Amino acid sequence: MDPRPASIGHRFDAPQRAVAGSGVIARAEAVAFLLWTLALVGVSGGLLWALGLNYDGISGSAPSKIHPATYMAVALFGWVMLRAGNPVIPVANALTRPASVLLAVCGILLLVLIAARGGTGLAGSIDTFVLAGLVPILLMDRDDATLGRLETVFHLVMLANALLGLYEAVSGQRFFPFRFDGVAFETDTRSAALQGHPLANATMTACYILALAKGGGRLAPPLRAGMIALQLVALVTFGGRSATVTTLVLGSGVGLFALNRTLRSGRIPLAGAACACFALTLVPLAVAALAEIGFFDTLLSRFVSDGGSAQARVDMLAIFDAIPLRQLMFGPDLLQVSTLRRIYGLEWGIENSIISDVFYHGVLVTAVLVLAVGLYLAEVARTCRRGVWLPILAFVILVNTFEGLAGKTTMLAKFALMLIVLFPPVRRAPRL
Repeated sequence: MDPRPASIGHRFDAPQRAVAGSGVIARAEAVAFLLWTLALVGVSGGLLWALGLNYDGISGSAPSKIHPATYMAVALFGWVMLRAGNPVIPVANALTRPASVLLAVCGILLLVLIAARGGTGLAGSIDTFVLAGLVPILLMDRDDATLGRLETVFHLVMLANALLGLYEAVSGQRFFPFRFDGVAFETDTRSAALQGHPLANATMTACYILALAKGGGRLAPPLRAGMIALQLVALVTFGGRSATVTTLVLGSGVGLFALNRTLRSGRIPLAGAACACFALTLVPLAVAALAEIGFFDTLLSRFVSDGGSAQARVDMLAIFDAIPLRQLMFGPDLLQVSTLRRIYGLEWGIENSIISDVFYHGVLVTAVLVLAVGLYLAEVARTCRRGVWLPILAFVILVNTFEGLAGKTTMLAKFALMLIVLFPPVRRAPRL
């Protein structure tokens, strides 16, 4: 028997099997990125508690203090190194984003510093900074189809988050509230939805609204307008006064600028004008419906009664007088800071990211962290397409109205992911 046909068939089958195998790997990798995005954006500490993990508390195993999205990000980066064949290539690619690498390194060094000083919250440096540093490294080189799928997941999670927040506000039931060692703050009636802490939720929602207003994402105009309206209503239920004011001020500026540009061009689309007229007729009905369910009462109550938040911001400044300048520079005594917090009634937190870091890590360490975060946001903004600076401005304002990045949070990583998928990098053709 002539062996050549079998030999030739074998040679032709090998490339087909290789292509089929690579296709399976590509699909598995795509699913992994989708699950990672879902875990990062949609899984909060409250949800992890419902699943049996004490993520936000002190008790429990050490591995449970790190967010699942962080484990998945490290695993994905390890997979990228393994798939490349030569681990030097992914590392070299990561170094082309020096600010992201710097932020991740700062997170690791902060962990070492906290451990050396005998402090608590070691996992906070990992989730807050290391995870955020890995997000651009993992996503910036993804193809448009992958980023498009991740964008869809992000929109769906934010939609579910808004709807759940509205349901919690109407029903009075909170499904996944922020818990410390399983204890929720029963006096805090703000909606938590899928983002956990109400103020972190308000920050992400406000930035999402402004990103959509600046043309982020691929939503059609009717869907974009509907999503913005829904998120605005949900924003009130999360109780962020600063987020509400910032969104209205910056969003109004964007709207007036767009209206002025349209009027100056002298060309108004007929379909757009018709939709605007139709929407205006629905405004009175929407206002009446919101008033009926007590929406405006909730909104006004956020500004009339702040639960001592304004006084807390005054009291946190008084702590400076009780700590010597040398300690402020290199790191105050942690026991003294905890005692002063109890004296001034700041058990819920120091409502400013930078000041909180100064109290726990000192001025020098805080300056390095602020510089690293600033360079990181600038690097992400340079890579993304235009329109990204408005949500960045809102983010910088809002994270300094509560403890924000000073505690354990995945908020910076979620924000970076939002910028990358809504304002994807412009693909430039290679030079000949």
